[in-house]
Amino acid sequence: MDKIYDVIIIGSGPGGLAAAVTGDNLGLNILVVDEQPEPGGQIYRSMERSRPENVDVLGKDYFAGKALVEDFRASNVTYMPNTTVLNITNNFDVDLLTTGVTQRVHGRRMLLSIGAAERPVPMKNWTLPGVMGAAAADILFKSADMAPDEPVVLAGSGPLLLQAACHLVDNGVEIAAMVETASIKDYIKATPFLPGALLRCSYLIKGLQMRWKVKRAGVPLYIGCRHLEVLGESRAEGLRFTYRGKQKDIPAKSVLLHEGVVPNLRLSQALKCKHEWYEPQRYWKPEIDLWGQTSVDGVSIAGDAAGIGGGPMATVRGHLAAIGSAFKLDKISESERDRLAIEHRKNLKKETLIRPFLDHVFPPNPQTLSPADDDVLVCRCEEITRGQIREAIAQGARHPAQIKARTRSGMGPCQGRMCAATISEIIADSCSIDIKEVGALSVRTPLKPLSIEQYANMKFSDKD
Repeated sequence: MDKIYDVIIIGSGPGGLAAAVTGDNLGLNILVVDEQPEPGGQIYRSMERSRPENVDVLGKDYFAGKALVEDFRASNVTYMPNTTVLNITNNFDVDLLTTGVTQRVHGRRMLLSIGAAERPVPMKNWTLPGVMGAAAADILFKSADMAPDEPVVLAGSGPLLLQAACHLVDNGVEIAAMVETASIKDYIKATPFLPGALLRCSYLIKGLQMRWKVKRAGVPLYIGCRHLEVLGESRAEGLRFTYRGKQKDIPAKSVLLHEGVVPNLRLSQALKCKHEWYEPQRYWKPEIDLWGQTSVDGVSIAGDAAGIGGGPMATVRGHLAAIGSAFKLDKISESERDRLAIEHRKNLKKETLIRPFLDHVFPPNPQTLSPADDDVLVCRCEEITRGQIREAIAQGARHPAQIKARTRSGMGPCQGRMCAATISEIIADSCSIDIKEVGALSVRTPLKPLSIEQYANMKFSDKD
């Protein structure tokens, strides 16, 4: 065994950074592991390399993470960037891969803060060059100062779609159209949650300001659209959709798709944590308490991996998870734990107020969750279509694992990241089964693809 840590934190986004800083201040011996070369996660990606002149483009919310990153760098935390987690055992032995070299570390507790993943948006031609996720395009700008080829059309639903549009406007990128699948009916359904949202009116004001920026830039806006498909043969040439009952085509060189984000469950599923279904946004999330503690003793989760809440909420949950871990490790008393948590609990309550409203205003498009066209690729790695999945269902498959066995869906390099949720939705839709009964694909190790050479050369200490 190479080394033993009080807490091993997986992920250096806002939740992981906050947990690391607070845990370090409370005397915990902490290891932070992250696949990225720099701290910040996706929300504060490339923070340390961002130029001050980008404040007007990326926004004050992005640069609010600067202090958190600086506090992390000034701490005594052990930090391992460019490191992949291959496996976590039940007693928290963690197998890591860094620059081709494997090693094993041990933690008394685990804190997972691996964020969220952009929801796959399967539709006709969604695999063509020129098509990418809106969040992916935003990351491209943060990390490489690059923008997609113009003109650009954005399609889908969610606050991040609007944010991406504003970033494109600020960069002078021509936007051909913004095509939203959320409708006026969704806004009406969300009105019961408006009183709570008004208590966090700064978010609503920010949303209205972004709307106004896009409108002022002359971007055509289409709301309540359905039957989306990407146009083109060898690369994206535009977007086709139905608006107010009529088909419409928008020419474009880049198509940015987005239907919200979902918690990254790879590690919580691998560790057999209990999960619950969140109907408004159609995703599974781990069951956690105030301190981020899951159903598995010693495993805590902070940030969007426990349910989508954004950067500020992830930061608050990171602080609380570290405080809870310090108490569990007998570093602080129960009364000290509760005292340290007072301000963070207040902030958590504030940040929670806006989510029900947003989650009901921007629901995922049902036609994206379960595509109707049999020719649509669902599993990109193995090139399995919706029609092939439906054929397996007709032959008796009722669980994602059975679909996997019959079609190889989920067996490719992404290990189901891009198809697992869609497979479950197709089964539920085709068989009229509650998706909670359908379940999800199980996670197997190694958690990321490993070459035969790397696997053969894995070396650990003599104690293992």
